[in-house]
Amino acid sequence: MNQIIRQSLYKADDRSSIKNVKRVAGGSINESFFVETERSKYFIKYHANSPSGFFELEADGLRLIKSTKSISVPDVLAFSDKKGEAFLVMEWLEGCETSKTQIQLGEQLAAMHQNYGIKHGFRKDTFIGTLPQPNGLSSSWLDYYRDKRLKAQLEQGIQQQTIKGKRRDRLEKLLEQLEDWIPDEAPPSYLHGDLWGGNWLPGPDGNPYLIDPSFLYGDRHFELAFTELFGGFTSAFYEAYASRFPIADYYEEIKPLYQLYYLIVHLNIFSEMYGGKVDSVLKRYV
Repeated sequence: MNQIIRQSLYKADDRSSIKNVKRVAGGSINESFFVETERSKYFIKYHANSPSGFFELEADGLRLIKSTKSISVPDVLAFSDKKGEAFLVMEWLEGCETSKTQIQLGEQLAAMHQNYGIKHGFRKDTFIGTLPQPNGLSSSWLDYYRDKRLKAQLEQGIQQQTIKGKRRDRLEKLLEQLEDWIPDEAPPSYLHGDLWGGNWLPGPDGNPYLIDPSFLYGDRHFELAFTELFGGFTSAFYEAYASRFPIADYYEEIKPLYQLYYLIVHLNIFSEMYGGKVDSVLKRYV
């Protein structure tokens, strides 16, 4: 591991002496480290068996979010997707949440969502966790969400035997009727794509930072729905967001349909512990 850390620091153009290395929490997918050298402090993620392009896609997402000049992300200093020694080097962030942090997060996310792509989706296939996320660009949000998001996870679930029987029947029927709820003409906002409570953190002065994106262009309400699924966002966050970018009237009706994608993802990663929640959404609409 020391060799990987040294190699990653070299690629980040830091050949100074290492003062401290500590393993830190960084999710269940990667090994994560705090590294301090004579020159600076870093957050380094390592994945021994990462899929091709895994860290390049994360770096791309952070770069695109940063380009909006709306909300902070950590600076990416180096990455490699070489098999067996893939890593990502970013600046180390330290900070504590203040009474203003969630307000800033809401306002800044609303500002990010007012940046738009030309079409929905993304030009490259990405990942949600370590599951492959097929992409492509579409002029129709309905088509993209049905075919590239829900249908892709349906096929994954059929393959893994997590979606079968009545669950499969209901999901296939829902896909046939999805146009009854999902808007076709939603503007393609810049989206983080995996925005749960663990994918943002307070930095210096409590300023919020987004981390670990699975970037796409799409309906911003898709992003908001996921923020509500597992918590981590206060009422101040939602009030601040709505003050800068009012939420559409259709949101409450389709929120469970947007959460369904992430529930199926969790079903396909963690198996049946999420099956009941998937079934509950399906029964509501079918």
